[in-house]
Amino acid sequence: MALPFDTQPGTGDPKALAILAKTIYRELRASGYAERDVMALAGELLGMVATEVKGRRTPRGD
Repeated sequence: MALPFDTQPGTGDPKALAILAKTIYRELRASGYAERDVMALAGELLGMVATEVKGRRTPRGD
């Protein structure tokens, strides 16, 4: 899948991220994935990010 823009990854540009999300969604739907499949994918991605962020947390030392 080709990206519809040419920016540096990880720039955090909200507009670029919105375009990327829409592109991924449209590609998945056009490939036959149902809404529930896209929701499951989104949940998996969120879980991966949450695990990564949790792994980087430093203990407070309370």
